[in-house]
Formats: sequence, C-alpha cells, structure tokens
Amino acid sequence: MQPEQPEAPVRGGGELPSSPIHTWRAGELSASRDTLADETPVALVYNCVSHAVMMTSALDLEDFALGFSLGEGIVDQPGQIYDIEVRHCEQGIELQIALASDRLAALKDRRRFLAGQSGCGLCGVESLDYFAAPLPTVTAGVRISHRAIQRALAALPGLQRLGGLTGGMHAAAWCDPAGEILLLREDVGRHNALDKLVGALATSGPRPAGFALVSSRASYELVQKAARADMAVLVAVSAATSRAVAMARQCGMTLVGFARPGRQVVYAGAERLD
Repeated sequence: MQPEQPEAPVRGGGELPSSPIHTWRAGELSASRDTLADETPVALVYNCVSHAVMMTSALDLEDFALGFSLGEGIVDQPGQIYDIEVRHCEQGIELQIALASDRLAALKDRRRFLAGQSGCGLCGVESLDYFAAPLPTVTAGVRISHRAIQRALAALPGLQRLGGLTGGMHAAAWCDPAGEILLLREDVGRHNALDKLVGALATSGPRPAGFALVSSRASYELVQKAARADMAVLVAVSAATSRAVAMARQCGMTLVGFARPGRQVVYAGAERLD
C-alpha cells in the first residue's frame, strides 16, 4: 500500500485558497502569492439533527465524518452510518449523515453542540461527566522498534504535501511496524487529521498492523480517538499533556512524544517498543 496523497491540488475539495502577500527579506520587499491552509466551518448533521460545527479543511470530508463519528463514540462500527452527503452552502459545508436509529437515540441522550476552533475538541461540552466515561482497553497486538519510529518520522515531511504548500496543516499517518507510512491525511486541526485517518482506515479493508504518527502534541482527545479506534501505539512529534499520559496508561496504550531526529520520549507502554 502506498501513501495516498492529494491530487491536483486537493483530493475531495477545490483549489487551495491563496492570497497576495508582501515578503520582507534582508531589507528587501517583494510581492507574490501564498497558498493558505483551508479553514472552513463544517457542520455534522445526523438524521437532520445538527450536532457539531468544526473548523476543518474541506477535503476528505467523508473520511472526517466517519472518523469523527467513531472517535466521538456516536457509532461503534462503519456500518451504522448508511450514507454521507456533502452539501455546500453559503456559510460553509454540511455533512448530512444518515445514522442507524438506535445510534441516533443514543446520540440524543447525550446531545451536545460544539463550536470547535481548529485547535479545540472540547468546546461546548456541558458537564465534567464527559471525562467519567472509561476508555476501551486497546487490544491490538503490535511491537515496533525505536528505529521504525525514526524511519516514519524522517519520511513524514516529504509526504505532507499540503503542509509543504501552506506551512499550516497537521498530518496524521498510519505506519507499518517497520516504519513505512501507508496512509496519510492532512487538516488544519490536529484532531481533525486523526479523525480523517481513522475514517480512511475504517473503509480501506482490514487494517494492517502498525502505529499512528501525528505532527502535533499528544493531547487528551488524540489519545481518546486513538483508543476508540484500537490504535495501540500513538507517536507525536511534540509533547504529551498530563491528561493524555493518564488516559494512555488507563487504556493500555503506548504513547510516545517529542519524536525528533535521533530521540523520542516514551510516556506509557514502553513494553511494546524494542
């Protein structure tokens, strides 16, 4: 399997936005155009009931809808979503998601409305009880080496096509145990990128063994989404937060942070690493 990359220029969306700019360098000013990271309000609507509005990049939206639904516990498996329709409107984009009736009833029981900024996955949660629900214990059996992490880390920048164009996109990648990147998704939000990766993996057949690599810090919502997707190893290029470490230990996940050339920090689950 080869890493999927956006086609010309964006898979699942239109042209990337751009803007005229002036660049000051070494005392000289020059005019040009710059490609910008797309940030669009995307509403997730389940059976005509609006549930969340997230600021995300308008590509791979079907992957996003499925991955968000799995990561938030709205569905337990892809088959509980019957259809996903992308509707463009003046204010943004609506994802009309046809949901199984029993899952819609469960969603209404804990319905909340999110107005999500690109760096936020918690806006609009109504109660601290949100944190009381236990995470599933990860069951995926995998062992990887520190060298495999380094191999994936070295390959990541070259595969972040949109990140390279804009300088403002996060990536989430699925890597095999040897460190080869098999699948990659990009988004302006780190948790949105992981949602898209989860959704893409859920529809691409049996998932090969491996680990997830994200181009961001490891925050609680990334651990939460990875655990619900039964990802046993999550690697981040920046630090892990205190809640992320506690949640990783709770669900038996291997959590690696500060993954940089020549070093990385293991916060939890060191037994999976050779």
